[in-house]
Amino acid sequence: MNASRHLNIGVEGAVATVTLARPELRNAFNDEVIAELRAAFVALGKREDVRAIVLAAEGPAFCAGADLNWMRRMAGYTREENLADAAALAEMLRTIDQCPKPTVARIQGDVYAGGMGLVAACDIAVAVDTAGFCLSEVRLGLIPATISPYVIRAMGPRAAQRYFLTAERFDAAEALRIGFVHAVVAPEALDVHVQGIVRALTGAGPAAVRACKALVRRVAAQPIDDALIAATVESIADIRASAEGREGVQAFLDKRQPAWLAG
Repeated sequence: MNASRHLNIGVEGAVATVTLARPELRNAFNDEVIAELRAAFVALGKREDVRAIVLAAEGPAFCAGADLNWMRRMAGYTREENLADAAALAEMLRTIDQCPKPTVARIQGDVYAGGMGLVAACDIAVAVDTAGFCLSEVRLGLIPATISPYVIRAMGPRAAQRYFLTAERFDAAEALRIGFVHAVVAPEALDVHVQGIVRALTGAGPAAVRACKALVRRVAAQPIDDALIAATVESIADIRASAEGREGVQAFLDKRQPAWLAG
């Protein structure tokens, strides 16, 4: 599977890998890359055989944000053209964020500007210890508006206040400290660590994983009131009564593999 010009897309077993393949441009994106990323995550999200998606990149950088040629074109855009352009980026990020399959960012190099949004939109992020991170927009007189919902959710508003305003570059240890990434490893350990996460994801009930993604979005930052408690009660009741939930519990009691692994 690979109908994209700027991405390499492959499926091995239950795992799909979407690889940014513009290393000569530090995997910077433009309108074509944005459209291809959205299409890839829509298509893979619908595939029954795909249980997890890894977002990776070729070359020394993960993603340097916007392509310079694209930025030159944008410099002449009208406000209406800028609105359409930003809406396409926003929709791509939302597609990754709301993909029904769990997503893992495999960060092998630097992440700048819009690339930070790609990482933050993924469920799990693993970085090499040599990676650098930067929200560089204010240096250009811009703001990281479109990526902000995902980046602020990932690193928290206090860290965002610093790095949005200063455009300071920070290292992988700081990215881990503020919660922007989940793990930092040596370059030679990156694939082993990502594979371990992917095994955990594909070993879980696929419907339960989808429901957990929706659960986090629904519960995060909400007041713990009667409505939220009622929603969580309904959620667990629904999953317990589902075919997958019944099978998972019965398999545990029978000390056997559940059907989604046995098959």
